Amino acid sequence: MKYCRIDLSKTNYHKLPIAYHIEMIGRDSCMDQLKEIYRKYCTYKQFASVMPLFEGMMFDKYIDVIGYYPNNKLAAFSLIKRYDRLNAEALQFAWDYAEPELQLGIESLKNECAYYKQQGYKYLYLGLADKYKEQIDGFEILGPI
Repeated sequence: MKYCRIDLSKTNYHKLPIAYHIEMIGRDSCMDQLKEIYRKYCTYKQFASVMPLFEGMMFDKYIDVIGYYPNNKLAAFSLIKRYDRLNAEALQFAWDYAEPELQLGIESLKNECAYYKQQGYKYLYLGLADKYKEQIDGFEILGPI
């Protein structure tokens, strides 16, 4: 297995107008929506095994929840863990695939690169080095320790 990250200094993406941080105070009110989006995402992808979506993740002060609202309706979300002022990790992304032409998987990643770069972060870690992630500027495979 190979893991990857994005060197944000090598990106020049722009934030999406449909992307909003779901503030801590509003996370409880949209929890059912987030779970339903996650269920639809896992069903669409036909995953044989999935990590549960824990409510506690939504209320961790170091995890950002970014919602994507095409047509003013929550359709996707990302969970991003901030480790320090330079490093963050994309823990989970899910969307309902209601409008596949939006390509929210890639577009959300570009949005998150733009946001975290603007905030002064150096790297956005992406977990496993899936082929589609190579499309993102600044893509790097992590080496051995």
